[in-house]
Amino acid sequence: MVDLSVNLCGLPMDNPVIPASGTFGFGHELASFLDLTRLGSISCKGTTREPRFGNPTPRIAEAPAGMLNAVGLQNPGIDVVLREELPALAKVYPKPVIANICGFSIEEYTEVAAAFDKAPEVGWLELNISCPNVHGGGASFGTDPGLAAEVTASVRAAVKKPLLVKLTPTAGDITAVARACEQAGADGLSLINTLPGMRIDLRSRRPVLANLTGGLSGPALFPIALRMVYQVYEAVKIPIVGLGGISTAEDVIEMMLAGAAAVQVGAAGLRDPKAWTRIIDDLPIVMEKYGIEKLSYITGGAHQ
Repeated sequence: MVDLSVNLCGLPMDNPVIPASGTFGFGHELASFLDLTRLGSISCKGTTREPRFGNPTPRIAEAPAGMLNAVGLQNPGIDVVLREELPALAKVYPKPVIANICGFSIEEYTEVAAAFDKAPEVGWLELNISCPNVHGGGASFGTDPGLAAEVTASVRAAVKKPLLVKLTPTAGDITAVARACEQAGADGLSLINTLPGMRIDLRSRRPVLANLTGGLSGPALFPIALRMVYQVYEAVKIPIVGLGGISTAEDVIEMMLAGAAAVQVGAAGLRDPKAWTRIIDDLPIVMEKYGIEKLSYITGGAHQ
């Protein structure tokens, strides 16, 4: 009998599979389609201090081996999430969830994180300094080690729960940003977010997305994400949540061998809402195929 359980920053999980933020809403919306209790955890939709409508439409475009999105952090704001969304999720999902925190200033990040820190439904805080689809926030912090350390330190001082920092692949040196976040007090890291891309409509000869560019996700991203997780694992000592193009149980194993303690799955679930539980169902089969008895033992195995 294989063991799928893992541990993320001191909190146990039944398995390492987590729907990625922005691809699963606040979770309860999918309760009629999936048995949510099967999931290792849920990374909830990115939340800002004030409500955001997001970017104008169209926001989604197809791409070879993936998709582009430019949603722009649409969310109802922290007050509504705490009052309505998290209690609704708790009714159908009894496990700790990940609160994804977004902002446009260090003060906003810190305020939203401190509010989530008090929520009983939340097990981890995920500081999103990597969103490429908003102007003036997110990724501007994630590309600079100094700014990344500054926002991480501010949030760390204001919260008690485990703090994950979500990194952007657009950083000139993602290992430098990772080390800066670790030194500033991060308990773990999530990587990677999407890569900027675009499509042009041949009839109109204009960009398909109203935002002009969007974040590329899907299988095309997997080799890039895998390489960065591998590099960051060698640069830091804190746990890593690997994400980017994961769509099969084999991808999960590969990402964990590169250094991930857990994984997030996003675009695959948008294409097929059963993908999350399908991957969990397939994991024992793949583990037995490759002689893996306990999943947590293989983290970083490719480095040995």
